[in-house]
Amino acid sequence: MNKITTNQGLRVAFCALLPTVAAAAPERSLKSANKDPRPNIIVILADDLGYSDPGCYGGEIETPNLDALARGGIRFNSFFNAGRSCPTRASLLTGLYQHQAGIGRMTFDEHLPGYRGTLSHNAVTIAEVLRQAGYNTGMVGKWHVAETPLLPHEEQRQWLAHQLYRPLFAPPENYPTQRGFDDFYGIIYGVADYFDPFSLVEGETPVQQVPKGYYITRALSDKAVSYVDRYAKGDKPFFLYLSYTAPHWPLHALPEDIARYENSYKAGWEAVRNARYERIRKLGIFPGADNFLSQRQFNDSWDDNPTSEWDARAMAVHAAMVYRMDQGIGELTEALRRNGQLDRTLILFLSDNGCSNENCQDYSPGDNDRPDMTRDGEPIVYPRKKEAMPGPETVFASIGARWANVANTPFRFWKAKSFNGGICTPMIAHWPDGISKKMRGRVTSQMGHVMDIMATCVDLAGADYPEVYAGNAIIPLEGRSLAPVFATGVRRGHDCLGFEHFRQSAFITRDGWKIVRQGGDARWELYDLKNDPSEMHDMAAAQPERVASMTALYGQWADKTLVEPSPGRK
Repeated sequence: MNKITTNQGLRVAFCALLPTVAAAAPERSLKSANKDPRPNIIVILADDLGYSDPGCYGGEIETPNLDALARGGIRFNSFFNAGRSCPTRASLLTGLYQHQAGIGRMTFDEHLPGYRGTLSHNAVTIAEVLRQAGYNTGMVGKWHVAETPLLPHEEQRQWLAHQLYRPLFAPPENYPTQRGFDDFYGIIYGVADYFDPFSLVEGETPVQQVPKGYYITRALSDKAVSYVDRYAKGDKPFFLYLSYTAPHWPLHALPEDIARYENSYKAGWEAVRNARYERIRKLGIFPGADNFLSQRQFNDSWDDNPTSEWDARAMAVHAAMVYRMDQGIGELTEALRRNGQLDRTLILFLSDNGCSNENCQDYSPGDNDRPDMTRDGEPIVYPRKKEAMPGPETVFASIGARWANVANTPFRFWKAKSFNGGICTPMIAHWPDGISKKMRGRVTSQMGHVMDIMATCVDLAGADYPEVYAGNAIIPLEGRSLAPVFATGVRRGHDCLGFEHFRQSAFITRDGWKIVRQGGDARWELYDLKNDPSEMHDMAAAQPERVASMTALYGQWADKTLVEPSPGRK
C-alpha cells in the first residue's frame, strides 16, 4: 500500500519531456481543527450544465445556493472534464484518465482495454479507498459507468416503460454498492424520465414504483439530505457523491419552476449570450483575458425564427431544471449546517461536460434508454417539428445547438468536443475549515481535472491509495491534490493534460498551450489559453514547431493511457 500525499509530487511521467518542467514543489495536506481532523467530502456533479449557466459564472438562471458557495469558496476557470457523461464519471471516481478506467467512450464493450464500457477492476473508486480509511460512503444519482444490456426492440421498449420486470440493469458486480459505496439511490443508465425514471435502484434493488408527484431532482436532493442526517449522528467522517441528472435532456421540469422563466428567453440567442458575456466580464471569471467572447456559431436571426415560441420555452425548461437542482443544493447545505457539519465539509460542484447540442427529438424512441411510452402506455412525443411544448413527461426534447452555444458562453462548441465548450467546466470548492480566508470568493486560474478529485480525497483523508485491491493490480493515480490551491492558491499541478473522445482530441501543457482537433484525420489547431480562453485565434500556422512537439507528446500520452487508435504521430 502506498500513502499518496501531495508532497510526493504526483506526475504524469512522460510529461517530463516538456522543456518547461521544473521540480515539483512540496505540497501539504490541510488539517482541521475538529477532533477528527479529516473533513467530510461531498462531490456534486451536474449533467450537461453549461459553463455560464450558474449565476456565479454569468448566468441569468437563479442559483443563489451555488452563488453562496462561490462567495465563501473558490471558483476555477480552467477545470477540465472528459467531455461526456460516462467518461467523466469514470475519471472522477478513479483518479485516472477515462480510458485507463475502462470507459473511453460509452457503456458498451468494444473489446479494447480502454473501451470496455464499465469501470475497470484495475482501478479503484474514491468510495473504495475512503471506506477502507474509515469513511461512511454514500452515492445518490446517476451512475452510468457500468455496461448496460440491450434487449430485442419490443422487450426493450416495454422494459423502458416499466411494463417488463428485470431485476438487473447491469452486471451486479458493477453496481455502486459493489464499488465501495455503503448506500446508493439513483439510476444505473444515462437518461431519465424525471417523473418516472427507468433503472432506479435503492441499494441493489429496483424501485418498481414511484409515488405520485415524484420528480427525480427533488428525490435525489431529499435522499442526500437523509444520508447527511444519518451520517452526522455517527463517529465517522463521510464521503457523499451526489450525481444529479439535471439538466440533461429530456426537458422535464416542475410547472412552477418553468413559470419563473417563461419570459426570460424571448429576446433570443444572441441577446442572452451577450448579456451573459458582460456578466462574466464583470465577475472577473477570466481576469487576464480581454475580448474573449467567441463568435456565435450560427448566423440565423431570432427575429426570423419561425419556432421562437418553442425555443424560448425549451430554454425556460432548461433554466427551471437548473434552478430546482440549486434549490436541492441549498437543502443539502442547510442539512450540513443543522447538523454542525458545514464548516468541516469540503463541497465540490462541477459539470460532467459542456451543455449538449443534441437534438434528442431525432433519436429512435424505444431504443437504448429512450422510452416511447409512459408506464400507462401513453405515447411519448419526440417533437421533430417542435409540435409539442417541452416540460411534461410525455414530451422528450432538448434545447439544441443554438442554446447550447449560449449556455457555454464564452466558449465555442459543446458536449463531446475537445474544445473548451465541451471539456471546461464551472467548478466551485467550498470548505470553511480548509480554504484560507485570502482565497475565499476568488477565481483561480490554476488548471485542474476531474481526476484530481480522487487525489484530493486521498490526501485530505490521509488514506492509502493501493497498489493491489481485491487481488487486482491497480493503475497508479494520475490526479494531483487540490489542497494547496485551497491553502495558498498555488500548486505544482499537471505538466500536461490529454483528451480523447470519439477521436475528438486535445492536449494542454502547463503553460496554457493547447492543441485540438476534430477527428483523427483533421489538422491540429493551436491556442494560447492564457490569453485566448475561448480558442478564437488559431496559431498553428505561425508555430509549426510547437504543434509538432505537442503532437508527439500527445501520441505518447495516448499510448500510455490506452487510447486506441493513438494517431498523434503524423
